[in-house]
Amino acid sequence: MGIPADLGINEAATADGGTASGSGAGRVGLWLVGARGSVAATAATGLAAINGGLAPATGCVTAQEGFAAVPLPGFADLLIGGHDISDVSVAKRVEHLVGAGMLPQHLVSSVRAELEEVDARVCPGYQPGQIGVSQAETARRLARDIGEFRRDHELDRVIVIDVASTEAPIDHLPEFDDLDLLLEALDDPARAILPPSSLSAYAAILAEAPYICFTPSPALNVPALARLAAERGLPTAGQDGKTGQTWLRSVLAPGLAARGLRVLSWAGANLLGGGDGATLADPEAVAGKLQSKNRGLQALTGGAATPLHIDNVPDLGETKVAWDHINLEGFLGSRLTLQTTWSAYDSMLAAPMILDLARLMALADAAGETGQIGELGFFFKDPWGSEEHAFAEQSRRLLDWAQEAGARIDATSAKSFGQVAQSVVAR
Repeated sequence: MGIPADLGINEAATADGGTASGSGAGRVGLWLVGARGSVAATAATGLAAINGGLAPATGCVTAQEGFAAVPLPGFADLLIGGHDISDVSVAKRVEHLVGAGMLPQHLVSSVRAELEEVDARVCPGYQPGQIGVSQAETARRLARDIGEFRRDHELDRVIVIDVASTEAPIDHLPEFDDLDLLLEALDDPARAILPPSSLSAYAAILAEAPYICFTPSPALNVPALARLAAERGLPTAGQDGKTGQTWLRSVLAPGLAARGLRVLSWAGANLLGGGDGATLADPEAVAGKLQSKNRGLQALTGGAATPLHIDNVPDLGETKVAWDHINLEGFLGSRLTLQTTWSAYDSMLAAPMILDLARLMALADAAGETGQIGELGFFFKDPWGSEEHAFAEQSRRLLDWAQEAGARIDATSAKSFGQVAQSVVAR
């Protein structure tokens, strides 16, 4: 028993075995798991608006001056597709966001055709509980969808990003440590050993697509899958997008420490509605989120008390409110208190990060990077491949890495151009 070596999904994008683009990362597919959700729909709207000249790329880190010389794929080089189990179209989801006050109707009306095109590229995702269908068979189907997306649209690479609903942590099983045992379990129609996020990650591996987990779901936290992704030479990144409260914490905590102040406690509360609020109202689902949000703050404060709770407030809709109360010790034992309140549409914070991650992971793939890309920890609460949580240092590392990866691509392109020129002269 083994992993399918060739599903017929990784054929060259052009007839002569080349790629659809002559330099850089080329044309890039952005395959979203949860493609009809609020984050994905907002990202699709934003991408269409940027490409149509209807809005600037405000909030996109890669649109800043420091990345100008990095050979990233352009926004116009990104094409969105994905998986979802919802039958609510992308356009319908966006209309809901208009009703929630998050997106302007005039903008949505201008990009409706593009949103309908995105929805036409969304395939049925994994629905747990299918009788008589093994998870191995489902993973192959999901992988074929990704491969056909790449082939049909002549893409140089496809980046898979999981933006689906948060899943509960899973109990560890012996199969998670042994790939052979895991594959045997996946072939058994009577078992559903992997949660949906991990099955989607496995499908990305089968499709040889770089993978990013934007949620705190289990995903590649199954050791056998993480090793398989590394063995296949795939770049990966995660986990749990750092959109608002946790980002602010990663800015403030190092500043307080640099000032010589000691954090005694850092209490927080999240109030949110919408689909996320409903999902996180489940005590099991919220457990992974709480762990992810607290891990970095624990590291930055040296283990101070960091109580945090998340409440579902349905009338908030798509708005997320985050409140922090920070108790500090200063000179001669004096006490200081800092309180912060953060209120925003969380999907509007996440969407530009999705576009950034697609561009940067395409850069990593084109530069030959493999394994966990720790420098992309800039975007995550609980970064894979990095123990750094201070935002200023993460920012520096990200830019340095992007420039170095870009230089490798430029050097390779220059060498290839030189070889072609010499061949022409010789002829």
